[in-house]
Amino acid sequence: MLKHLPTFRFLLALMLFSACLSSAEGMRPVHARRAMVATVHELASQTGADTMRAGGNAVDAAVAAGFALAVVHPAAGNLGGGGFLLLRLANGEVHFLDFREKAPAKASAGMYLDAKGNVIPQASQIGYRAVAVPGSVAGLVEAQRRWGKLALKQVMEPAIRLARDGFALRYTDAHALRDELLAQFAESKRIFQRNGNYYEQGEIFRQPELARTLERIAQDPDDFYHGALARELAAAIQQGGGLISTDDLANYKVVERRAVRGTYRGYQVISAPPPSSGGVALLETLNILEGYDLHALGSRSAKSIHLTVESFRRAFFDRAEFMSDPDFTPVPVAQLIDKQFAARWRESIDPVRATPSDSLKRPKFEALDQLASTRAPMAVREGGNTTHLSVVDPQGNAVAMTTTLNDSFGSRVTVPGLGFLLNDEMDDFTVKPGVANLYGLIQSAANAIAPNKRPLSSMTPAIVLKDERLFLVLGSPGGATIISTVANIIMGVIDFGLDIQQAVNAPRFHQQWVPDELRLEKFGFSPDTLPLLSNGGYELKQTGYWGDAECIAVDPRTGDRLGASDGRNSGRAIGF
Repeated sequence: MLKHLPTFRFLLALMLFSACLSSAEGMRPVHARRAMVATVHELASQTGADTMRAGGNAVDAAVAAGFALAVVHPAAGNLGGGGFLLLRLANGEVHFLDFREKAPAKASAGMYLDAKGNVIPQASQIGYRAVAVPGSVAGLVEAQRRWGKLALKQVMEPAIRLARDGFALRYTDAHALRDELLAQFAESKRIFQRNGNYYEQGEIFRQPELARTLERIAQDPDDFYHGALARELAAAIQQGGGLISTDDLANYKVVERRAVRGTYRGYQVISAPPPSSGGVALLETLNILEGYDLHALGSRSAKSIHLTVESFRRAFFDRAEFMSDPDFTPVPVAQLIDKQFAARWRESIDPVRATPSDSLKRPKFEALDQLASTRAPMAVREGGNTTHLSVVDPQGNAVAMTTTLNDSFGSRVTVPGLGFLLNDEMDDFTVKPGVANLYGLIQSAANAIAPNKRPLSSMTPAIVLKDERLFLVLGSPGGATIISTVANIIMGVIDFGLDIQQAVNAPRFHQQWVPDELRLEKFGFSPDTLPLLSNGGYELKQTGYWGDAECIAVDPRTGDRLGASDGRNSGRAIGF
């Protein structure tokens, strides 16, 4: 039987856990009266805050911080990747920009298979052929053009200065640059590793080639996709054996999509639509959980974890079957986030024992049954090195933006002469449809590689409203764990009464249908809880920290901005 763990034990565990974290802000959120920026790097957060002090709005700040992250956080910040931007204006308008990478026109479903039809190891992860058409520059520029107040040159100037003049490396920065796979590519090894003479903490890291590329974008952003910069980029990729052409770059388009919306215990939740699976899986999870009194069960009690994990399991099961690029395959968003559908899933949850993933069966739901019969669930590998930023400006405009290179440092390829890393986003596609993957699961063709297609993602930028007023701005990196991280933070605040920093710092757990295991961070859970979960049928897998939630709350009473940078990393929330 799964027994209730008293709330005080969780709070004690949370205090001990948080004391171990390296957050500069400690246990309490950063307070500011007017504006707040939260990112993984203090210099990017400062850039965003300074941009708003100079008269910019939340979009200007997000774009400025996004370009700064391409300089100071090369493992995930980028010019050569893609992402999603969720914007809620102070007047209530909501916009969602999809600047996810796309497969090149010459991409094909079997491009990573050998002559015998076997998957070529790392072919979709390392090197030029792993690269999808980047969208970050287009997305950032489009957002600033449509909703920013300042000139692009002014917004990009801090990033240019950081690249040209350099910045002092933190310990974590210097250590990350020792990535062994970077050394496989001469330009990456030269720029990021000084040809083996590794950077140390406190040294100044300058990137003159990247500074010149940023200057060219600031002068003429169209150059990246249609001009000389595009020709140089395409030539370098093709010389390295990649597929991206000048036509691929010229044909890249940012897409504005309709954000997904739902409710949770009277709060409004807004998040990412397909090709992200994040918003739909988040809402489906919360819909299932809405039928339980989690507050009465206690945060991180065995019982509340059990019910949350079973909700994750069912949402990820549906994610695996139905999610893909909506421009290629219909995605039944409305049906998946229907509360009646969630109620039927809830009926299948045993109150005390885990449901084996291989026994899970979707409940009858007419709106989904016909479509479900044409597909098979799939397990999708997704790189975890992504970065998220949250911004709220003095007027109440809010941005939640998540960008990615996919794996850490992406494909590990740095474009010669241009100074920026390229993504390995092709690995987010199903490399070999119809064949059992490493989990023994038959993969669907819904997310198969196709020309000009966007791969499935778990990125979950989210905004929560209370009484139609801005309440939370959230997001995190972490591959599939992004969804569970964002869900747990929302529950931490709404169900368990934690402040935003406590909710971000709270120990994390995750279940994604396959593999059939319950992942938990190593620290922070009461020792009473783990045996109860194990006895309830869960295979437990404890790992180190994951994710990097960078979040903001707005105090409903005072309007203060409360920033929470994840204590697991060395970021910072900065406001004024």
